[in-house]
Amino acid sequence: MWCWKRMLRIPWTAKRTNVSILAQLGVSVRLSSICYQRFLSYFGQIMRRENDSLEKIIVMGNTEGKRPRGWSPTRWVDQLKKSNSDRSYQIVKMASNRSRWRQFSNAKL
Repeated sequence: MWCWKRMLRIPWTAKRTNVSILAQLGVSVRLSSICYQRFLSYFGQIMRRENDSLEKIIVMGNTEGKRPRGWSPTRWVDQLKKSNSDRSYQIVKMASNRSRWRQFSNAKL
């Protein structure tokens, strides 16, 4: 939004909503929505791989050892739980069915 405001030469003191700026530019889909949809698409691809895939093990967070001190990093599964409010096993089960996962990921856009 900051870049778009600069391109339109809108001063930072102007009280403009994000919606009005997007309407002026003619942008119908936000960049964050596109990134989230691609994130869901890639997550579905990883979940459909074989069981011993390294990417699948890492994304599910089943690695051994301790986390470092401080805030725990947000995992992919945590992001999905926050957006969908389902349990992780339900999300993984849904991702194994390609057509159902495509409907889910496109609905989130």
